[in-house]
Amino acid sequence: MKTFQSYQDGSSMLEFLKRTLVGKCEYFNAGGSVKDRIAIRMVEDAERDGILKPGDTIIEPTSGNTGIGLALVAAVKGYRCIIVMSEKMSMEKVDVLRALGAEIVRTPTAASFDSPESHVGVAWRLKNEIPNSHILDQYRNASNPLAHYDSTAEEILEQCNGKIDMLVAGAGTGGTITGIARKLKEKCPNIKIIGVDPVGSALSLPEDLNKTENTQFEVEGIGYDFIPTVLDRSVSDSRSKFLSDKWMCDKGFLREEDLMIEKPWWWNLTLQELHLSSPLTVLPSVSIKNTINILKEKAFDQAPVVDEAGVIVGMVTLGNMLSSVLAGKVSPSDPVFKVLYKQFKQVHLTDNLGKLSRILETDHFAVVLHDQIQYVTDGSSALKKMVFGIVTAIDLLNFVTTRERRERTLSESSLPDDL
Repeated sequence: MKTFQSYQDGSSMLEFLKRTLVGKCEYFNAGGSVKDRIAIRMVEDAERDGILKPGDTIIEPTSGNTGIGLALVAAVKGYRCIIVMSEKMSMEKVDVLRALGAEIVRTPTAASFDSPESHVGVAWRLKNEIPNSHILDQYRNASNPLAHYDSTAEEILEQCNGKIDMLVAGAGTGGTITGIARKLKEKCPNIKIIGVDPVGSALSLPEDLNKTENTQFEVEGIGYDFIPTVLDRSVSDSRSKFLSDKWMCDKGFLREEDLMIEKPWWWNLTLQELHLSSPLTVLPSVSIKNTINILKEKAFDQAPVVDEAGVIVGMVTLGNMLSSVLAGKVSPSDPVFKVLYKQFKQVHLTDNLGKLSRILETDHFAVVLHDQIQYVTDGSSALKKMVFGIVTAIDLLNFVTTRERRERTLSESSLPDDL
C-alpha cells in the first residue's frame, strides 16, 4: 500500500488508524447479563439494612434480566420471587425464570408505566396484597448504579490499564451507564460516554431528541416512557438511537427479502386472504360496564372505540377495563374513553401476512384499517382511517392450518389408486 507523509508529496495523506475496540462480556455472568451485579447488591444491601428477612418475598418489575439475577439470588437465599414483566419480553427469559423457581406475571405491552396494568403498577399492587413482600426497585434503588461504580467500572479500568477514550452503553434503567460513567470520568476526565436508546424513548438530552410519534420499542430492556431515578443523564456526552433489521423492515427502510432469510409460503400473501369478519365497535360515550357486558356476551377480548364518523380513536380490552375498575381508577358508569389504549399496532389490508406475524410476536392483536376519503359540504376532503377488522394470532394460525390441510387433501386425492 502506498502512503504519503505530507500533502507536499502530491496527494492527500492516507493515515493508518490504530484503534482498539473491546467489549465487556457480561453474558458470561451466571444469569447471562450485567444485571446479576445489581441483583446481588440490592439483596445484600436490603438484608444489611434489615429490610429483607428470611421467608420474605421479592417482587420486581423488570424487562427480564434483573429478574433472572434476582431469581438466582432468591433461589440461593431461600426467598420467594415474583417477577412482573410485559408481554413483549421473550419466552426464553420466561423459561429461565421458571427454571429458577420464580413466579411470573405478564402485563400488556401497550400499558404506560403509570398505568395500573403496567409491570410497575402490577408489581406495586402485588406488594400491597402479599405480606412481607418487598420491591427492590431497580429504577430508584441507589444500589443499582453503586454496583457498577464499585465493581464494573473498576474492572474496566483494570482491564484497560486505566486508559479509555470512550464508553458505549445501553441506557436501560440508567444504573449501568450512570455508575460506570461516574467512576470512569473521575479516572479519565477526557472520556466520552455514549448512551444508546431506541427512537421514541424519553431519556435523551436535549429533549428535542425524544420528539417522535413512535412510543413502542422492539428491543428488550431499553426504551422507556419515563426517566428512572437512578439515571443521571448528565454523565452521557452523546446518545444514539437503536436500529435493527426488524425495525428497519417494520418502518419500510428495508425489505424482508433483502435479509436473505427463507420465509414460509404464506409470508407474502396479503391480509385480504384472511377474510376477516366485521368488527364490533363501541362509541366513546358507552359506559365501561356496558362495554364489559358486550365483550363478554360476544366472546371478544378487545374492541375498537370509534367516533360518530366511524374513525378509530383507540382500543379497549376486557382485562384493562376490569383491572381499572377493581383498582378504583374508574367507575363502571364512567364512559369507556377513560380507559382507552392510544397505542396499538395497525395494519392495512394490503400488508402481507409476514408483517402481521412480526407484530403478533409481541402483541395480542392488530387493528386492520382502511383509508377512506371523506368530502364535506365546502368540497374539501380528508383521509380518514376506518376500522376494517381485528386480527389475532388465532386468525393467522387458522388460515395457515386450514390452507395446508386443504392442500394436503387435494394432493392425496390426486394420487393414483394403486399407490
